[in-house]
Amino acid sequence: MSLTFAIIKERKNPPDRRVVFSPETLAEARGKFPEAEFIVESSDIRVFPDEAYKKLGFKVTDDVSDADVMIGVKEVPVEHLIPNKKYFYFSHTIKKQPYNRKLLKAMLAQNIEMYDHETIVKQSGSRLIGFGRYAGLVGAYNGFRALGLRDGLFNLPKVETLADLNEVKAELDKITIPNIKIVLTGTGKVAYGAKEILDHLQIKQVSDALYLTSEFTEPVYVMADVMEYNKRIDGKVGDKRQFYKDPTGYESNFMPYAKETDYFIAGHFYGNNAPYLFTREEAKHPDFRINLVADVSCDIDGPVASTIRPSTIADPFYGYNPQTEKEVAFNDKEGITVMAVDNLPCELPKDASEGFGETFVEHVIPAFFNNDERGILKRAKITTNNGQLTERFSYLQDYVDGKE
Repeated sequence: MSLTFAIIKERKNPPDRRVVFSPETLAEARGKFPEAEFIVESSDIRVFPDEAYKKLGFKVTDDVSDADVMIGVKEVPVEHLIPNKKYFYFSHTIKKQPYNRKLLKAMLAQNIEMYDHETIVKQSGSRLIGFGRYAGLVGAYNGFRALGLRDGLFNLPKVETLADLNEVKAELDKITIPNIKIVLTGTGKVAYGAKEILDHLQIKQVSDALYLTSEFTEPVYVMADVMEYNKRIDGKVGDKRQFYKDPTGYESNFMPYAKETDYFIAGHFYGNNAPYLFTREEAKHPDFRINLVADVSCDIDGPVASTIRPSTIADPFYGYNPQTEKEVAFNDKEGITVMAVDNLPCELPKDASEGFGETFVEHVIPAFFNNDERGILKRAKITTNNGQLTERFSYLQDYVDGKE
């Protein structure tokens, strides 16, 4: 069976320069799947110009309405949806985000089969593709950039002014990190992206036990897993899988870290009903030492009390005064410096696009031609081509009906 895949133009504002496939990765997909045709919708904002796709022999056109499968990055504006198609993009609907209810309703009304990049998961539920690594890389770098600016130590350029990840790392080679202690939460793609930056800077990784009990003569970091910063209320030994299913019997155990940490990189995934890492009250504690937070996970007014709003690539830093619970200048002596940009991979569009496309070719495209033997499309599908939610996403019905 032959299928036509279209790489669609990004139309959401502010413009996003990322794309699911770089020209080279698209050529790789074409080589692997001769029964697939790939076409590209013309775009003046994409990080790779139209010409780069044409050079490799791809059709670039203003009209992709003949294609079967539409592949984009951000939400497609309702007026640009084409009925009866398959779509891949980040729809930001699976947590019942109120601002995208209209979009989900429109897709149901137009018999669109929606596959969300976020719902492309293994059987275990862990995500197969995403820009997480790049969010972690840029987030950790931005935190050091804030530190340098705030304390007059060094002046790192903005990531968006650099060509690629190699240039980012070259800038880090020019700076010296002071003797600080860093905690990094999470064990997924985001956390490992941030870890790449810490390791590139040759900051020493230490164990939890050592981190929580010692001071050092050099900068160090610890990677804290969810079972290290949460504990069972009844004092029994915690179980990670059980915690992910139902975190209600747990409370935060983050305060021991907060008393020993200067710079906190939040790279964890925060699940509904999980305990907050630290509350506004805990941030007032005289022993609370954290004065810099790079919140890559960026849940607003939630698990990280100092994240009171998202920040922007243009203006990435603000301060949070724990005593007044109000925003202050990012370099205010009484405040915690916060970096909470919620679209970090946009700062590194070339590398992020290349990495994303490689995993898409590996996990998603084959599913169209092998009868979806790993169940990837089945798990990822949110809406059907007859205007229904799939069983897996039937919990969104109230949201669609406007009851939530």
